[in-house]
Amino acid sequence: MSSLAVETPRACSVNCTDQELIVFLADGRNISVPLVWFPRLVKADAQQRTDYEILGDGEGIHWPQIDEDISVFGLIAGKPSIEFKAI
Repeated sequence: MSSLAVETPRACSVNCTDQELIVFLADGRNISVPLVWFPRLVKADAQQRTDYEILGDGEGIHWPQIDEDISVFGLIAGKPSIEFKAI
């Protein structure tokens, strides 16, 4: 009997445009979500957005200058920040 192992997605790098947060995963996929989902990133300047750390084994991303933490699992699940106010 064989088992199907599901690999946990891991972030390896991040890019923020004025419109999107793009997370590049170790398995070659990219996750792109609207930047407005994360108000702290929207308010941050370009330098603050590029100052991030990959957490653990790639399970999350942390921006120390703006105290923002985002989980890869949350991005895949389509969950915006609790600070996001949908119109």
